Amino acid sequence: MNQQGRKPRVGFICTHNACRSQIAEALGRHLAGDVFESYSAGTDIKDRINLDAVRLMKAQYGIDMIKEGQRNKTLDALPELDIVVTMGCGVKCPYLPCKRRFDWGLPDPTGTSDGEFMEVIHQIEKEIGLLKDQLKGNHQDSVPEAPV
Repeated sequence: MNQQGRKPRVGFICTHNACRSQIAEALGRHLAGDVFESYSAGTDIKDRINLDAVRLMKAQYGIDMIKEGQRNKTLDALPELDIVVTMGCGVKCPYLPCKRRFDWGLPDPTGTSDGEFMEVIHQIEKEIGLLKDQLKGNHQDSVPEAPV
């Protein structure tokens, strides 16, 4: 828990909120929901989540992002965040107040082979695990400040 008596809130941000940020939100909920809350949003959203992301997440992890209520969202739909993670698409996000920022520098797998797509999904899974471990290491009572 943080100083407000809740788990840290992590926002995963990319341009379209259709692929990488949606995957990160889903994996965050399933793999790290005991440590932090996961949200996603985009700056210029698409009208639906990438169907390959939906298919591969269901096949690999049994996560049905659509049935779990995930949808494309803009930045104004986000709650107050403790951590902002940009997915590496060069998004120039408007200022989002937070205690810490990361850029994971991930390529957009849209339109690639399933193998290439899964490489990105597995990298997101790895990053989620590292973030979870880091927050657990901080005993969840604070979110480390962003480096200067």
